[in-house]
Amino acid sequence: MYPNLYYVFKDWFGVEWRALGYLNTFGLMVAVSFIAAAAIITAELKRKEKQGLLFPREEFITVGKPASLYDLLLNFITGFLFAYKIGGLFFEKPETESPQSYIFSTQGSLLAGILVGAAMAWMKWRDKEKQKLKTPELRNVRIWPHDRVGDIVIISLVFGIIGAKLFDSLENWDDLVAHPLERLFSAGGLTFYGGLILAAVAIIIYASAKRIKLIHLSDAIMPALMLAYAIGRIGCQVAGDGDWGIFNSAYITDSTGHAVLAKPGEFQQQLQQYSTYFLDGTVLDSGNPVPVSVTDRTSESLDKVPHKPVIAPSWLPVWAVAYSYRQNVNKDGIAIAGIEEEHNRALPVPVFPTPLYETLLCTLIFLGLWFFRKNIRPAGMMTGLYLLLNGIERYSIETIRVNHTYPFLGFEASQAQIIAMCIILSGIIFIVMAGAKLFEKGKPANLPS
Repeated sequence: MYPNLYYVFKDWFGVEWRALGYLNTFGLMVAVSFIAAAAIITAELKRKEKQGLLFPREEFITVGKPASLYDLLLNFITGFLFAYKIGGLFFEKPETESPQSYIFSTQGSLLAGILVGAAMAWMKWRDKEKQKLKTPELRNVRIWPHDRVGDIVIISLVFGIIGAKLFDSLENWDDLVAHPLERLFSAGGLTFYGGLILAAVAIIIYASAKRIKLIHLSDAIMPALMLAYAIGRIGCQVAGDGDWGIFNSAYITDSTGHAVLAKPGEFQQQLQQYSTYFLDGTVLDSGNPVPVSVTDRTSESLDKVPHKPVIAPSWLPVWAVAYSYRQNVNKDGIAIAGIEEEHNRALPVPVFPTPLYETLLCTLIFLGLWFFRKNIRPAGMMTGLYLLLNGIERYSIETIRVNHTYPFLGFEASQAQIIAMCIILSGIIFIVMAGAKLFEKGKPANLPS
């Protein structure tokens, strides 16, 4: 595993640059996913603008004004928050605390925050002074929907993180009540559907305020969402952030942290040897109980540990069905012999690498939506197809993942499965409405393809 870029460069190039340990591989892939999504959305919006489906909006802006108090405060706060964390990370972070935990904590460098915040406020003031006119002018500009992609991406990022954290906290209510600050400001614990729902609400409000037709904006965004999710899951797989499946009891993990085929009875032996890990996420290390997992423990006994024996066929590598997540970012599992690095643990029994499965499935779905997008003509059909396929994909993956379950319509389902079922139903409704051309009201005739 590559929890951060230090491990990437050490493995690939044989260099040990400790400063790279501050750059999380999962965060890097999230950044790549947003860049890719922005490119896809921009291209689709431009295509729909050429079709006459989306139009520019004229807005009046005042140029030549000096910096306002709002401008200065906004720049100060932005610079302060950035430097408060980054400065603290480099100069004040305790050696025993991971960079990820520090970033999501309330700790930071007050001095660095004030200095950088003040510098950014001064730079804003200076920039406005250079552009200041004797008499400020009111100018009329035309802004197309594709010009607003930057705003849409930022809104998605901010509200996506808030929603993902909120839904995860609600799903782990007991832990939230017991440790509210630790839960809310921890590096882990993000629920995809929570981020998707809250980001969607925020974008709808923004688009309505800017008078962008929602159904065409939605159709333009859907392929990008699928691609961004596929790329994000690469980060989950590479870093090993705990988003994996149930145990594959056909294999066990050896002392070097690699998956090996289990002999008869060896899976049960692993359960007994590391019983505290499988039940509550702790193991004995040098005689002391050490918490080594952030994965939910829902089993009341070893008999209820979720597992399924699946042996990899000859044409597949073992890691495709049984992955031990060696040196994962969460420090989850048991110590690996001979490794003194900070991340030196592997799962005692390999699991199904569900992030890998989701990356492959979502990439295929994206390619299908993207290459056939010009043939998916009725407004709303692309949105319906995304919702349907996304819901089916996520519900299927959840069948081999470990999550809290809730009673729902006479059976037990995880939060993600319940939401997935609602999304599937929404997708069907959108497809039916699109097929009946109920979203086509006011559409100009004879549009170019």
